[in-house]
Amino acid sequence: MATLTVMPMGKSIEVAEGTTILAALLGSEAPIAHKCEGQAKCGSCHIFVQEGRKGLSKIAREENERLDSIVGVGSKSRLACQTKVLGTENVTIELLGFGSGL
Repeated sequence: MATLTVMPMGKSIEVAEGTTILAALLGSEAPIAHKCEGQAKCGSCHIFVQEGRKGLSKIAREENERLDSIVGVGSKSRLACQTKVLGTENVTIELLGFGSGL
């Protein structure tokens, strides 16, 4: 188990190993867009990983290709639908659309 801290709301979620960040967020009723239902086709679940990147799965080709097509992507960018928690360390993410009426 790892703790996922969701910013800017400061909410903490216990996440089991192998769970995607999107699944963890939806299970905790955190406000996150997910138009393609976790298929890495839309990029609406784009997040920034602030801490704990080593505790997450590596970026696969499909996720990397989608991130390349999104404006505002940086070195901390991931797609919540493709990012699995490894359970080795706690993770802090930032939701980009927080408070924007998702």
